[in-house]
Amino acid sequence: MVTIPDWLKPLYPFTPKSFETPRGARMSYLDEGGESEEAVLMLHGNPTWSFYYRELVQAVSPTMRCIVPDHIGMGLSEKPENYPYTLEARIGDVDALVTHLGVKRIHLVVHDWGGAIGFGYAARYPQRIGKLVVLNTGAFPSPHIPRRIGVCKTKFPGTALVRGLNGFAGPAVWMSMNRRKLSSDEKRGFLLPYDSWANRVAVDAFVKDIPMVPSHPTWRTLSDTAAGLKHFKQNPALIIWGGRDFCFNDHFFNEWKKRLPQAQTYYLEDAGHYVLADANTEAIPRITQFLR
Repeated sequence: MVTIPDWLKPLYPFTPKSFETPRGARMSYLDEGGESEEAVLMLHGNPTWSFYYRELVQAVSPTMRCIVPDHIGMGLSEKPENYPYTLEARIGDVDALVTHLGVKRIHLVVHDWGGAIGFGYAARYPQRIGKLVVLNTGAFPSPHIPRRIGVCKTKFPGTALVRGLNGFAGPAVWMSMNRRKLSSDEKRGFLLPYDSWANRVAVDAFVKDIPMVPSHPTWRTLSDTAAGLKHFKQNPALIIWGGRDFCFNDHFFNEWKKRLPQAQTYYLEDAGHYVLADANTEAIPRITQFLR
């Protein structure tokens, strides 16, 4: 597991905990704001980690418990070469963590592939779910996945680009921003866990697990997750969307408005995929107020 260097501590002032998943890998996670059985569960996607939610945790944790895992292979968690890096496995890991922590009521915050993981979990336990915050994500099959993602899914040149040249996590620190540029330390923070071929195993696997055709093994899990969204049309929901997203484009935003018609929506036309970082001064106060 990755340790936190001194230069990162001002940006990431937390003491992560760890948990062994049912498949035997160590998962790093944040657990801030007390030990209530009610908590905000924040789930990241690819290629981020709990660092993405650091400012939101600091804003929300004074009044609510915040749980933020680093998925196996990501962030500060263990990065085994051989692990079932699938949506099904990741949902199971989250389920095990929530059970381990004794949480009974969950308010969900999701971004990127965290949407499929989070709503995959929620579809199995709809009675546990309270408020929903949706940030540039998906939880349903879509024909609108960019071609560049398809290239990254291939063994060649995809794996060579993603694991060998850091051609997925590396460009994301500038492609996912539009309103502002990340500081040097922010960039280093996002990229810290993905500094070698071995440490980019799950970045590559995450991309390969995106189902673009029904024959893909994860298509069924994602379809089941999408079917489960019908349970949440009465839940308080907030959608904050960056309009300059190269991956989760407006097709996804419009689909979410159909799936969660009750949601408050804020479309930030000039914000990028890392909407929580790019529009932090606008998004974080809105989310904090919504969750209270």
